[in-house]
Amino acid sequence: MKLFENMKHYIIDLAKKEGKRVDGRKFDEYREIKVEYGVSKNAEGSAKVTLGNTVVVAGVKMEIGEPFPDKPDEGILIVNAEFSPIASPEFEPGPPNEYAIELARVVDRGIRESGAIDMKKLCISEGEKVWMIFVDIYVMNHDGNLIDASALAAMAALLDAKLPKLDEEGNIDYHEHTDEKVPVVKIPIAITIAKIGDFLFVDPCKKEEDVMDARITITSTDVINGVQKGGSMGLTQDEIYQCIDLAMEKAKELRSRVFGDKI
Repeated sequence: MKLFENMKHYIIDLAKKEGKRVDGRKFDEYREIKVEYGVSKNAEGSAKVTLGNTVVVAGVKMEIGEPFPDKPDEGILIVNAEFSPIASPEFEPGPPNEYAIELARVVDRGIRESGAIDMKKLCISEGEKVWMIFVDIYVMNHDGNLIDASALAAMAALLDAKLPKLDEEGNIDYHEHTDEKVPVVKIPIAITIAKIGDFLFVDPCKKEEDVMDARITITSTDVINGVQKGGSMGLTQDEIYQCIDLAMEKAKELRSRVFGDKI
């Protein structure tokens, strides 16, 4: 506990006196982002995102299933997250913990509520058969801000994905893919901001996450699609408005920077 208190005082003092963060970044600056596509031969689409020292891999698998009764002409999206024990001493083998469940839900909500995928184009036979998209997220190294890295990896994997081929009987041939892409029509971007003392830091690293008072993740396209609050303390109304403005600005920047050739 004493170690965390000392780190928090150091982070706040550094921000006050030098206007810097522990890794030398500006308050609104992201770490270096790298995206690799097609990292798995066994998935319909896959991508690896490196955000600073945080590493996340996402894979897309597709199956044919029955649509939900209230959406008979729409495909289905399911997002899961798994935290590998090799990624952090904090992660243990077994069922997903609360943070893994939260992460999967935030990524799922961002894709779903933004209308990122044209789900109607995933309908094979209305009321009978639709494509089901499974996005599996694997955290390989944890150095903070898993939500943003996972959201980027999920979208990159979806952009990389191609529909598998169907045989004459309508069964999936996973050994062969069509040239048809998953119908991605929008690219939502998740931006996470941590509050430490009176300061707001975009893309918190692990040291900053360990001592943050609050966290807010805002997912957006040209409008806000989802908001997730974390941490033990609250945010003032002014801080929330400040976070929204910052998130919208950074989302536009990251969309162009990371997916510029995909838009």
